[in-house]
Amino acid sequence: MYGDQATIRRILTESGDTWAVVGLSGNRDRAAYGVARVLQEFGKRVVPVHPKAETVHGEPGYASLAEIPFQVDVVDVFVNSALAGPVADQAAAIGAQAVWFQLGVIDEAAFERTRGAGLDMVMDRCPAIEIPALQRAARGGPTPPGSARPR
Repeated sequence: MYGDQATIRRILTESGDTWAVVGLSGNRDRAAYGVARVLQEFGKRVVPVHPKAETVHGEPGYASLAEIPFQVDVVDVFVNSALAGPVADQAAAIGAQAVWFQLGVIDEAAFERTRGAGLDMVMDRCPAIEIPALQRAARGGPTPPGSARPR
């Protein structure tokens, strides 16, 4: 399992509100753009991290995690799996509390390293799916199938 419900809940509700979204650009057609909007609506500060360092959703962007001049709580990763491991390592290096690999982003060695470094981690999941499921559960409603699929 790449992210149990307790870890997902902890990252979304207890790990802090500043999320660096690696791969977020001004391209409205990319999944990162919409997910970042959902995170903002959930009360998170979204920090774009992309080589273009564009301002997205009103937040200035940075070319790398190391360039962000303030504390980042969670690093949300929208890069391909081959590039994701080094991003997880950078997240640990900057003192993030958690790493979230998006749907389709899988690096089991990075998952083990990141958890071994004491960070919470979720892999192959999407907060834009998990947030509504968490909100439904908080209201006592059912959690839809697939929102907590085991691995």
